[in-house]
Amino acid sequence: MAGEIPDLYATVRAGTGKGAARQARRDGLVPGVVYGGGEDPVSINIPFNELLKRLKAGRFLATLFNLKVEGRDDVRVICRSVQRDVVKDLPTHVDFMRLRRTSKVALFIPVEFTGEADCPGIKRGGVLTVVRPEIELVVTAADIPEKIEISLEGLDINDHISISMVKLPEGAKATIDRDFNIASISAPSGLAASGDEEEEEIEEVEEV
Repeated sequence: MAGEIPDLYATVRAGTGKGAARQARRDGLVPGVVYGGGEDPVSINIPFNELLKRLKAGRFLATLFNLKVEGRDDVRVICRSVQRDVVKDLPTHVDFMRLRRTSKVALFIPVEFTGEADCPGIKRGGVLTVVRPEIELVVTAADIPEKIEISLEGLDINDHISISMVKLPEGAKATIDRDFNIASISAPSGLAASGDEEEEEIEEVEEV
């Protein structure tokens, strides 16, 4: 089921146009707009420091937020555009789109690995090498999974886990069509080095 959706706080912006937007920036706010969902657009302001923190955390354009605006009902939104200052590269305007519970949205869902105790490869000293700690999925706004669990049970050294081997939540689909790799069980460094040396010895014998 859906994980906890982060809150994003904003206030309604009094007035529209460039003058109101410039005043918002002078007050330490970033102007924005919320649109879609069958309702009229609403001009908002978001605290600059809060928005900058969210942007630095990453995945801002692929994160679903619970937008809280005083005097209005909470609404689920996803950012569709962040305009930045061409010199300072700081946010100057943001656009959010409202989502209905049935809306489809692409989000990065974290991966959690289980079953290490029953993984022969790890028992033999193998190392779990994670290629994708998150998977971008198209999901329904009302059914966003908190995480994707992948079992390592039965996997041996040099085994790989691809997206086709993962059972995704009902209605979810990967955004990438090809069968991409998510993780693998790599050989211990000592064993890998030993294997390389053996290959070199074989090559030397062949040369002689």
